[in-house]
Amino acid sequence: MDRMIYIGMSGAKQALEQQASVANNMANVSTPGFRAQLNQFRAVPVVGDELATRAFVIATTPGADLRTGPLVPTGRALDVAVRGDGWLTVKMPDGSEAFTRVGNLQVGADGQMQTMDSRPLVGEAGPLVVPPGSTLSVTSDGLVSALPAGELATGVAEVGRLKLVNPPVADLERGEDGLFRLRAGAAAASADPNVRLRSGVLEGSNVNPVEAMVAMISNARRFEMQMKTLQTAESNDQQANKLLSAS
Repeated sequence: MDRMIYIGMSGAKQALEQQASVANNMANVSTPGFRAQLNQFRAVPVVGDELATRAFVIATTPGADLRTGPLVPTGRALDVAVRGDGWLTVKMPDGSEAFTRVGNLQVGADGQMQTMDSRPLVGEAGPLVVPPGSTLSVTSDGLVSALPAGELATGVAEVGRLKLVNPPVADLERGEDGLFRLRAGAAAASADPNVRLRSGVLEGSNVNPVEAMVAMISNARRFEMQMKTLQTAESNDQQANKLLSAS
């Protein structure tokens, strides 16, 4: 009887957690460069002094869906999208590097190029600092050029080159902030000259809203099934107590 309770209890708990993950995917249907989180269930035996006859159900997140999202033309010079495989590199507050596909770029108050969520972009030769009031352009190989205000086209200056990387997928892990980082022990990612950008477009989220909605309905029904398992276990316990009391 307790085996049924173990399975029902842990199954219901993990169905709720998986529902939260799917809901997060659904909430980011319109987020540029978002990668959907993958989920699955698996059984894990309960470790203890007893016989190995009990098991929990747990939800795992083996990774992310790395398929390319749709490209949406914007006409904005600082909107870029990575063509095919590859990542933009951003600098985190602790000095480490993280990778993103979010390509709606801007210039911060300190003159540094950054993403719309204010994460500084990393250049191949260091930070990318833009002269105030300049008109910027980004080439397909990540070269950022600036035309100072009032200057002729011949006055274009190179700001630097974006650090575009393409580390092995197996070396990447997704963080809770939606950014990707290298797994512990993986070799540092160096700039990859084969990664190319498209200017004037943004890569959209690769979340399929229909699939996400179906998954939410499926998780809700799975949760109801697990709750019915607990109700059945309770009913069986009551019937067993009645039989024992009558004997």
